[in-house]
Amino acid sequence: MKRLEQSIVAATIITLAGCGATVWGQTARVSDAPFKYPQAKKVDVVDDCHGTKVADPYRWMENLDSPEIKAWIEAENKITFGYLEAIPQREQIRKRLTRLWDYEKYGTPARHGGRYFFSKNDGLQNQSVLYVAESLDATPRVLLDPNKLSEDGTVALAGGAISDDGKLFAYGLADAGSDWVEYRVRDIDTGKDLPDHIKWIKFSGVSWTKDGSGFYYSRFDEPQDGKLESVNYYNKLYFHRLGTDQAGDKLVYHRPDEKEWGFSGDVTDDGRYLIISISKGTERKNRVYYMDLEGGDRRIVELLDDFDAQYSFIDNDGPLFWFNTDLAAPRGRVIAIYTRRPERENWKEIIPQAQETLQGVNVLNDTFVASYLKDAYSQVKLFDLSGKHVRDVEFPGIGSAGGFGGKRDETETFYAFTSFGVPTTVYRYDMQTGRSTICKQPQIDFDPDSFVTKQVFYTSRDGTRVPMFITHEKDLKLDGSNPAYLYGYGGFNVSLSPWFSISNVVWMEMGGVYAMPNIRGGGEYGKAWHDAGRLKNKQNCFDDFIAAAEWLIENKYTRPDKLAIGGASNGGLLVGACMTQRPELFGACLPDVGVMDMLRFHKFTIGWAWTSDYGSPDDPQMFEVLRAYSPLHNLKPGTAYPATLITTADHDDRVVPSHSFKFAAALQAAHAGDKPTLIRIETRAGHGAGKPTAKIIEEIADKWAFLVRTLGVQPLGK
Repeated sequence: MKRLEQSIVAATIITLAGCGATVWGQTARVSDAPFKYPQAKKVDVVDDCHGTKVADPYRWMENLDSPEIKAWIEAENKITFGYLEAIPQREQIRKRLTRLWDYEKYGTPARHGGRYFFSKNDGLQNQSVLYVAESLDATPRVLLDPNKLSEDGTVALAGGAISDDGKLFAYGLADAGSDWVEYRVRDIDTGKDLPDHIKWIKFSGVSWTKDGSGFYYSRFDEPQDGKLESVNYYNKLYFHRLGTDQAGDKLVYHRPDEKEWGFSGDVTDDGRYLIISISKGTERKNRVYYMDLEGGDRRIVELLDDFDAQYSFIDNDGPLFWFNTDLAAPRGRVIAIYTRRPERENWKEIIPQAQETLQGVNVLNDTFVASYLKDAYSQVKLFDLSGKHVRDVEFPGIGSAGGFGGKRDETETFYAFTSFGVPTTVYRYDMQTGRSTICKQPQIDFDPDSFVTKQVFYTSRDGTRVPMFITHEKDLKLDGSNPAYLYGYGGFNVSLSPWFSISNVVWMEMGGVYAMPNIRGGGEYGKAWHDAGRLKNKQNCFDDFIAAAEWLIENKYTRPDKLAIGGASNGGLLVGACMTQRPELFGACLPDVGVMDMLRFHKFTIGWAWTSDYGSPDDPQMFEVLRAYSPLHNLKPGTAYPATLITTADHDDRVVPSHSFKFAAALQAAHAGDKPTLIRIETRAGHGAGKPTAKIIEEIADKWAFLVRTLGVQPLGK
């Protein structure tokens, strides 16, 4: 069940029921602000949504292939890059980022068939390279180097799985940041690719059979119109037999009556069962079916079909299945289901719910390795198969730990540990002795002792206690004059925990404060914390973030004109909502690939799946909730908004760039102040996954230069 995969972190948009539209052309007035923005045509599109008239003058920006939008993109980028390149400190920032970035970065090793597989980036390579070694002490050799697959580094490894015997590697490649992935198979001994070629995969890995004869995967049908913004429905689970054409792949399971169901198929480590997890969008609930691969009829058994909770398959002991679930345990617990007596009265609790939030579980050396979050930082506890606590894994401090992969009979595993001042370090863990030893420790040109991190708790608008990490240079004076960058997400059960970032180091070297609150909507405190920030409770996310900003100001870390806020994807929505609700509270805003049109998000690619967090605009009650905070629909003409740098990419097929395009055009038209409101549109890039190092450094340099200019930040070398 343990696959060598790069995870793609998550979210995105279709028409409102009963919304008819009539369109004819009209030109918008150019903003009176000192910045001369490109003229963005307005069209008379008015939707009748549940009796409410909603204008959408920039509807034409949803046609991403039109000559008009391409001309507008070119004009906006000309202004934005002209502004950014004229900032004197930008080149200095870019050089410092490049120098710090240039260190060896290792991924956590995985063991298959006695071989070790790991990723490594020499420093400034656009993409990490996958290596294989016969032992931990052996000289590794390159298995796959994505940097050789494109001139600009925009082809990325987007998933993969090693066969059980360590001889075959099924790997997925994504081009220009797209969520669409194509899989091929490489012979690990020869380094040569086999003829197998699998297309139209999105949000799916692959899982090999025990004998390596083939693998299971999920896919969508090929889009008939060929457009990246086309909606994705009717996922299907297939089996591909090695050496055959994809056209002959066996359809294992699909539901033509359930267009929103998605499937993942994973073969158990013993090779006996195919576990089929069925989800609907981004709901925390799922169904679990299974197929006995040694059974004669290969029938699918609907083991968990109530869609009443989240069930994550851990491992099995023959017909005994272990699950991590939030059923009657919002912070998670481990249960056992004996599939020959699957009735609920026969279920057994193995590890009860704890005060901490259970994130994931694996079985190694006949021991449960359970990863928890305690106030948003990692704890890992070991239990025997009866549920008795064995020991805790000791970490070097408060931070984030990930890894602990492997199979049930293995006595070694690997994990990575990081924190705000601790670069990602890879450890080998001995399951028998409980000893951790460093495998790879990076060497970086900075002094971690010059920074300090602390966790505070503040009170949100409704009295909820919210944690926040704050990190900065040790000699920082709390006089209210410091530039601060407040970063958040707050949705889809995503937890933010301490992590090392070169970009944040450079920000703090310029005297900046970095603050990261764990607002509601995330998974830091389990299901209840997530539920408190979704659907009709979504405003709590914005209130929590605003309260974090106010706390930083009240406690003299910064002041409004020195405070910037940032976030990506759902975090971009967070920034957009907060800057439209409290424009006077912030000096600068950096919404990245944000969901900005909350009335049409469900009409494109996988956007319909987000209704589990946002609700659907087709629901009259949720329409009112969404309209109340939708960033695009809450811009007020004549308002002085903070300096804003919107970032998106022309190949983002998750949160389609029309969100950012429409928001930028509307913001520039509404803005009455003298601060810049710019949009930076990356080419040959997507939602963020697989972005080349060179593009990442350039984008960060632009963001920090923008803040240096708009917030009056002290330049490097002060």
